[in-house]
Amino acid sequence: MNASADTTSYLTLLLALLAGYLVGSLSFAVIVSRVMGLADPRSYGSKNPGATNVLRSGNRAAAVLTLAFDALKGYVPVLAVLIWGPRFGLGETAAAFTGLAAFVGHLWPVFFRFQGGKGVATAAGVLMALNPWLGVATLVSWVLIAAFFRYSSLASLVAAAFAPFYQALIWGAEPAIVAIIAMSLLLVWRHEGNIRKLLAGTESRIGQKAGAAPPPAAPPRAPHHHGKTRHKGHH
Repeated sequence: MNASADTTSYLTLLLALLAGYLVGSLSFAVIVSRVMGLADPRSYGSKNPGATNVLRSGNRAAAVLTLAFDALKGYVPVLAVLIWGPRFGLGETAAAFTGLAAFVGHLWPVFFRFQGGKGVATAAGVLMALNPWLGVATLVSWVLIAAFFRYSSLASLVAAAFAPFYQALIWGAEPAIVAIIAMSLLLVWRHEGNIRKLLAGTESRIGQKAGAAPPPAAPPRAPHHHGKTRHKGHH
């Protein structure tokens, strides 16, 4: 009886992790952009399929939708395990690792050639589902840093660094903290390029639409193509 129960729990956990990864693999930056007739966010700005880069398209609605859906794909799998997992022997730790699987899916989405985003919104969704107060504390940290320094990447890095400490100091070093630490480390690693820009003083600030320059740069390329065709004509 115990052996069969353990087997059921392990199989259910594997299914939960797989489902979390597949849900996380839905790159809403790309999906929303396609539905709204916008350019692929992987083709301009930071080339990152996330809400911040989608905002560089000039379409705020698309950016807000991307942010909301990216957060939900971290929130929903965790909440599902918290609600229905106990009957299969799955608890908060399993929910945390399902959230980690969704986060990994966002970073390396199987449906989008493994070209994912940095995972800030998805990680926030995971934290909100696991512990709303931890999610709020982490979000407040992000808002404060973003308001003072106007760097989204810096705010994300600080929030990622503080999340595990909030969990450990306020709620204790529960097994779920392992998943939280893993998300934080991956998030910091994905911001490697931003860290270099911050140190060099070349990182774009929030609201600074310098990253939107590439789309207007497309028209000047047309004359070059005409020039090439003329050369071909001479040949």
